[in-house]
Formats: sequence, C-alpha cells, structure tokens
Amino acid sequence: MLSKSIDGLYEMECRLFKIINRHYERKMFNAYFRTVTNIGGAVIEILTVLILLSLSRGGLRHAAIASAISLTVSHIIVQILKKLWPRKRPYLTLEGALYPVNPLTDHSFPSGHTTAVFSVIIPIIFYMPMLGILLFPIAASVAVSRIFLGLHYPSDVLAGICLGTIVGWISYIEVMPF
Repeated sequence: MLSKSIDGLYEMECRLFKIINRHYERKMFNAYFRTVTNIGGAVIEILTVLILLSLSRGGLRHAAIASAISLTVSHIIVQILKKLWPRKRPYLTLEGALYPVNPLTDHSFPSGHTTAVFSVIIPIIFYMPMLGILLFPIAASVAVSRIFLGLHYPSDVLAGICLGTIVGWISYIEVMPF
C-alpha cells in the first residue's frame, strides 16, 4: 500500500517535471532561467550577504547576520542530506529530459540553489516585509529554474524551499534583538 502511494507520488512528480522541462527549447524561457538560476548559486549568495554585512546598520545589519548564519547552516544541512539520500538528477533518470551542456553531477536532493536563495531572503523579508514583493518572485524563479534546466525534481526544490525558509526563520529569531 505505502509502496503504491510512493510510486504514485513519484509519477506525479515526474509529470510535473516534464511539464516544466518541456519548455527548455524556448529561447526566451531558456535565457531567463539560465540567468536567474545563478542568483541561487554560491558566488551570488555569498556576495549578497557580504555586501549586506558591510553596508548595513541597525536592524538590517541584524537581518544580514541572520542571512549569513542561515546560508552557512543550510549549506551544511544540504551537503549532509545529499550524502544521506544520494538521489540521481532527473536528466540522468528520466528519458527525454532536457538539460544544459556540462550539467551538475552531484546528487539532486535537496536543491542547494533553492535552499540558498530562500535562506538568505527569509531573514530580510522578516525584517522588511515589503521586500517580499520583490524577493519572493526572484526566489520562486530560481526554484522553477532548477526544474526547467533538468537538474532537480520538484520535491528537491520543495525541500530546498522548506529548508531555506525554516533555517532563515530560526536564524532571524535567534539574531534579531526584539
């Protein structure tokens, strides 16, 4: 019974992956997602946190510290989870998956890019909720880009959203002086 439920969820996830990934050949989508995916990469996330740390004062500085802690802690958790659940990337397992030249070869679960972007934006949004109007669509685009580019299953991305959000929230609560 449980096996059938898990198989059903996996089939549903594969269908969702294919719905998103099938648009890979569209030049405008491809250009957008290839660009926006980099926002979740280590270089951009670390630079963002370092710039915020060096230029901010007061409450925003506390939010930047929370983002730095969140990014660090969530990255460690991602690396542990990738070792504990060595899930192959969808372009390696799903026939017809479209993906870029020289794709990532490490494990798929959870999405590190998605985790990183959410772990950085969540403390900032808690500090300045209006920034959510700008930051959530960017983070969501990073998340969708990982599926679009054939590098992650939807559950990898969902796990990254949850992990980044939870660690970001906890970091914010621990750092902010209320």
